[in-house]
Amino acid sequence: MNLNDLSSLMDRRQDGGLSFERFRSEPALTALRWPDDVLKNFLFDHGDNGLFVDDYGALDLTAITWTLETIPSASFHKMPTGESEVGLIEHFAKDPLHWVAVRAPEVGRHWEDHGTWLRPPLLIDRGLLAPASNGLQVLEGRTRVGVLRGRIREQLHVAPEHQAWVGRS
Repeated sequence: MNLNDLSSLMDRRQDGGLSFERFRSEPALTALRWPDDVLKNFLFDHGDNGLFVDDYGALDLTAITWTLETIPSASFHKMPTGESEVGLIEHFAKDPLHWVAVRAPEVGRHWEDHGTWLRPPLLIDRGLLAPASNGLQVLEGRTRVGVLRGRIREQLHVAPEHQAWVGRS
């Protein structure tokens, strides 16, 4: 099953006919056994975004297992995102304070207090992509990763490690 197989489900979600609670209870989605955070941020929020589908539409969703992992800050330094959004992480990194300031106040407080994001981003093992490659890629959370890179560059408080949902086969 891939994103295109979920197009009718995405159409119902777009029409406002599906809350996240109803969306997540669809049999095709419960069979994935994905954590709610991943299901919401990957499929519910982005599953019908054209550029996102261009980058990840061919992924076999049933082949992905998600785990919450601790990733060193240095690992995010050159981590790519999808082809359709090359350069977007760097765009956010240019002004990390702005991208935090336009979020809810608790996001900024969390960066200041903990040196990391409030909500873990989604990373995908590049071996699952076509063409297959090594390492991890930012699937969702480009702003957060950009803020991290910008904070490192500006020598602001950054934790040495960060939580992220990682999808692997």
